[in-house]
Amino acid sequence: MMHMTFYWGRRVTILFDSWKTETWIGYALSLVAVFLIAAFYQYMEDRRLRLKALTLLKAAPPSISPAEAPLLGFVSTPRRAIAGRAAVATLFGINSAVGYLLMLAVMSYNGGVFIAIVVGLAVGYLVFRSGGEEDVLAVRVPLGTCSAAVPISRHIVVDASEDSCNVASTYIPAC
Repeated sequence: MMHMTFYWGRRVTILFDSWKTETWIGYALSLVAVFLIAAFYQYMEDRRLRLKALTLLKAAPPSISPAEAPLLGFVSTPRRAIAGRAAVATLFGINSAVGYLLMLAVMSYNGGVFIAIVVGLAVGYLVFRSGGEEDVLAVRVPLGTCSAAVPISRHIVVDASEDSCNVASTYIPAC
């Protein structure tokens, strides 16, 4: 029987006809499973955002003057940048699929499943994403000013060359 309003009970079908709970133990294990899937969703979103920031830094061309820059972006895209963008797109697809599955699980209208997913998302956010990384900023700073950057929270120096260093950070340099 498909419920169209929220209900409380141990008998629930989650996503598939084969994932039915009849006992309290089965119901509790199912709630733990959807809780972990929801936390995994936040973990994957964190990985995707970090990979995207690293990809942006690696794809940045050497510093050129605005007069030499093309109007619609970079002239050529290195293979590493294309592979990075493909990896970010793949993670986005996986994360979207997990998100839609969580949405469909909520549509079982079971109160316990709903609470397990919401709490799993909140705990996953707290554990994996609450450090401010949702505001990741990818910047290229001239080498002479790298030491003048004042960190507000942690940063990752990704690449350093003779004339510049790449930083993926939630910080704004103080120069």
